[in-house]
Amino acid sequence: QVQLVESGGGLVQAGGSLRLSCAASGSIFSINAMGWYRQNPGKPRELVAGFTSGGYTNYADSVKGRFTISRDNAKNTVYLQMNSLKPEDTAVYYCNVVVVRTSRTGLYEYWGQGTQVTVSS
Repeated sequence: QVQLVESGGGLVQAGGSLRLSCAASGSIFSINAMGWYRQNPGKPRELVAGFTSGGYTNYADSVKGRFTISRDNAKNTVYLQMNSLKPEDTAVYYCNVVVVRTSRTGLYEYWGQGTQVTVSS
């Protein structure tokens, strides 16, 4: 199995910064894709930023220029640096990874437990 541990959420004032981390561990042969999504009650989960299988990065238009996704391959960890935070960034943020497990039986998708980010005005 694969486990994801998220950290770094919290309460911050508008204009402030937070850094989210997500560490993947377990039966991982390789990581195909990693990213961050967010969700508010009653709304669909949306992509915030992610690395594709080709190594490219994608960002939601609403966070371009403010958020930066990065990764440490040696640690199987993905980060999301969030600067110039706005109240509309408030949401539960979820880490998402797609891996090839050590069994080499295909691609598997996993989600973190979610971490709350609250931006006060």
